[in-house]
Parts: sequence; C-alpha cells; structure tokens
Amino acid sequence: MFKKSVLLDGNDMFKNSYFKENEKALLDLVKNGQSPKALFIGCADSRVIPSLIVNADPGDLFVIRNVGNFVAPYKPDDDFHATASGIEYAVVALNVSQIIVCGHTHCGAIASLYEDIDKFDFIHTKKWLSLGEKAKNLAVNTLGETAPKEELLRLSEKLSVISQIENLLTYPQVRLKVDAGVLDIHGWMYDLLTGEIEYYDPQEKLFKSYKTLES
Repeated sequence: MFKKSVLLDGNDMFKNSYFKENEKALLDLVKNGQSPKALFIGCADSRVIPSLIVNADPGDLFVIRNVGNFVAPYKPDDDFHATASGIEYAVVALNVSQIIVCGHTHCGAIASLYEDIDKFDFIHTKKWLSLGEKAKNLAVNTLGETAPKEELLRLSEKLSVISQIENLLTYPQVRLKVDAGVLDIHGWMYDLLTGEIEYYDPQEKLFKSYKTLES
C-alpha cells in the first residue's frame, strides 16, 4: 500500500508560506523562463544545499549535483552522461556567465577513495570515483603515504576541485567561452564545520577566504 511521505507535509508548508509570499517572482520565472547567471556543480551530500549556502533565490542558480561534485572529461561517444548534458545546457542554452565547482570538507566520496569499495554493490559508484583518483594520488605524493589521514582527505578534497575544473575545460563550448572572456570558472571549498566558503586563486594556486577579495 502506498504510504505518503512526511516530506509532503513540508510541501504544504512551502505552498502556504514561501510560495504564497513570493508568488509573483516565482510565476514570472514561469512566464519569462529561467536565466540563471551561474552553473553550480556541487556534491549530492545532503548537508550541502547550494541555494542555502549562498543565500540564492529561485532562478539564480542552475544546479548539477552528483557524488563528489565530479566532472567527467568531454567524451561525446560515451554512454548517457547527465553531468555532461547539464553542462552543455547551462553553457549553450542558458548562456551562464559563471561556473562554480564546489567541493566540501568531510566529503564521503573523497574518503571512499582511500577505502576498498565492494564492486558488486557499488559497481557504478566505483567507476565514478575514478574521477577523483588524480587528486588522491597527488595528495599522497605531496604529503606522503604516512601523513595523517585527515590531512590527506582535506588536501584531496581541494585538489579534486582543481582536477574537475581541468576536466570542465575539455568541453569545447566551455573552453571557447572562457577564452573569449565571457565565462568565468570558480573553484570553491565549503567547510561543513564553519559554513565558510574558500575560493581557489589560480595565480597563487591556493584556496583563500573570500574576505581577502574585499581588501
């Protein structure tokens, strides 16, 4: 027998509060269509809610979420690929001016790179996690295999964001627009313990507090 999810009770609250209070803006998005300024590529982790952590309104972000906020390299002859489709739609159809690749601390996908994954129960996940191997290997080479586990994980999380940006730039339309100066790519790291976002400075090759942009 079908059992109603308690989440539907939340929808009632949403309809009678947020939706009603913002009805005009929400209906304008239906009438005029969406025109988000940014594509946000984030992790599917339930603790990382893109619109919440940047205080964004509906229509501000086009969001792709997957395990590990990974981006597979451009490969048009590959099997169905939801992330690639989302990137193409955001860049070509929606003409976003920014792409944000946002990792986060205490990421389960990154932690799984250091564990043995059951091939049968996680057959798709194991293949997907290979997109993080480059970051893991670089972290181990940088810190050494005997480095504290938490240090390896924190560095791997940051290096993975950089690696996914490199993969993102293999998409022809992305590269074309970046080179033309009409599309900017940002690497972010969201800290679950503080709520703060650090951004990657490609010139200094460091993640920095956004507060440094204000000085």
